[in-house]
Amino acid sequence: MQGLTSRLFAVLAAFVALIAPAQDAAAQEKKEITISRQPGINYMPVHVIERQKLMEKHAARLGLADLKINWVMLGGGGAQTDAMLAGGVDIVNTGVTNLLLLWDRTKGGVKGVVGTSAQPLALISRNPNIKSLKDFKEGDKIAVPTIKVSTQSMLMQIAASKMFGPEQWGKFDPLTVQMAHPDAAIAMTNPNHEVANHFAAPPFQFFELKNVPGAHTVITSVEIMGGPMTQANFFTTTKFADANPKAIEALKAAAIEAEEFIRKSPLQAAELYKAGTGDKTSAEDLVAILKEPGMMEYGAAPQKTMKIAEHMFKTGTLKTMPQSWKDYYLPAVHDMQGD
Repeated sequence: MQGLTSRLFAVLAAFVALIAPAQDAAAQEKKEITISRQPGINYMPVHVIERQKLMEKHAARLGLADLKINWVMLGGGGAQTDAMLAGGVDIVNTGVTNLLLLWDRTKGGVKGVVGTSAQPLALISRNPNIKSLKDFKEGDKIAVPTIKVSTQSMLMQIAASKMFGPEQWGKFDPLTVQMAHPDAAIAMTNPNHEVANHFAAPPFQFFELKNVPGAHTVITSVEIMGGPMTQANFFTTTKFADANPKAIEALKAAAIEAEEFIRKSPLQAAELYKAGTGDKTSAEDLVAILKEPGMMEYGAAPQKTMKIAEHMFKTGTLKTMPQSWKDYYLPAVHDMQGD
C-alpha cells in the first residue's frame, strides 16, 4: 500500500505471535501492563488517568487488585504501534487512522478500546492570499504530521473529493510537507520560511493565531467532517483484550471519568497535565485554551470514524471496508452511541 510505511510491514511480521491463540486460556489477567502516552493538550485525559490512578481504581472495583501500570512516553503514532506490535507496549493512545490501518492489516487482530479526544484541528495560514482551500496553488507548502496518511492529510483529501470530485482526492497531496507540530509552529513564526501553512492540532493553532502576524484559520476538521471527529483513542491487540477483560473495562471507565473531570475541574486537570508532561504553559493559559470552541470535546464514544474508514477504503489505503465502527472497536464499548 502506498501510504503504509515499510516499518509497519516489518513489525507486522512480529505480530503473528501476538494474535496466535493463547496456550493457557485460563491464565489470570496480567497484574502489570504498559500503556503509551503522548504530550499535548489533546492527550490530557490520558495524563489525568495516570496522575489520579483512575485505571487502578476501577480495576480494584472490578476485582483486579494491585494492578500496576507502567506509562511510557512515545511521540507519534508510528513509534507507538511499532512498540505494541513488537510486544513492548500493551495499549497505545494515538490516532484513528493508525487504528484502522492495523485493524485492516491484522484482519481484526487490533481493535479500539475507547476515544480520548475529538478536539478540532485547524489549517492555519499566514499568507493573506489564502482564504479558502481553493486559493492554494502550486508552490504553497502545507505542514502536516505525516504525508498522505496523517489525519490532517486525509482531511484535505476528503475536502478535495468534495470540492473537485472523487477522483481528485489527492489534489492537495503535492503541497504537503512532513513536519512535527512544534517544528511547524516555529516555521510559521518565521516570515521567510517556505512553510506558510500548517494543519495544526491543539494547542498549536492557538499559539499561531496569537503569535504569528497575519495568521488566520482557513478551515477546520469540524467544517470538513460536519462535526467533531475522534482524534485519539486507546487501542490494543484482541489477544490482550481477550485475556484481560477487567483491565479493558477499567480503562474504559477511567477514560470516561477523566474526561468528565476535565470538564468539571479544568484548572486541576491542567495542573495534572503539567505535572505529567513538564509543559511550561501556565495552567491559566491552558484553561483559556480549553474554553475555546470545541476544545472540551474529549469524547469517549467514537465520532466520525466511519467517514475516515470510507475514505481510506475508496483510496485503497484499507483493503477491507468495515460495516460498522463496532467492527474495529472492542465489544466493551459497543453500548456507546458511536459512528
